[in-house]
Amino acid sequence: MRNVSLPDSTDVANLFRPIQADKDRLIHSLRTHTINTLPELRRIERIFSALNAPDTAVPMQNAWIYYVDSHNLLNELRGLTRDYPFSSECLDEAKARVPRNGNGGGNYCWKVLKWVKDQSLIPRHARLLAAKPAMWGGKKPSAADVQKLATMCTNEWTRALTTLLRHWDANGA
Repeated sequence: MRNVSLPDSTDVANLFRPIQADKDRLIHSLRTHTINTLPELRRIERIFSALNAPDTAVPMQNAWIYYVDSHNLLNELRGLTRDYPFSSECLDEAKARVPRNGNGGGNYCWKVLKWVKDQSLIPRHARLLAAKPAMWGGKKPSAADVQKLATMCTNEWTRALTTLLRHWDANGA
């Protein structure tokens, strides 16, 4: 029979020191906003979820709020909607209606995107944008032109929203 020695308590503490250092580094990155893209924030969120460390919840929540409120979410949506830039008014409406706190499951960014989808904000805001005379060089557009532009905006904006929502499952996890 082989003799197996278990690590003493000092060795066990040393095993977890790198994990704690990585967690602290990630928390620092969230607090200083050096990580500011949706895929990177989701990656960190998954890491923190696997660690099941309660001290990561508030920094993660605050990072999502900063990401949405500092226009990084709008910038990512607009990066996906180059032909018809995503409506800031549409996103602002959702942000005004979604609570920033962590109650109700999911993070703030997911809740905002989900609100846009569930409340059908995209078609409404696309129609509002398409009907603005400024979109037509100051002239009043025809109903057919408004409908055509609204459809183009709706299609592109919906594709972008769907792309970002794919970072989560249906429940925001």
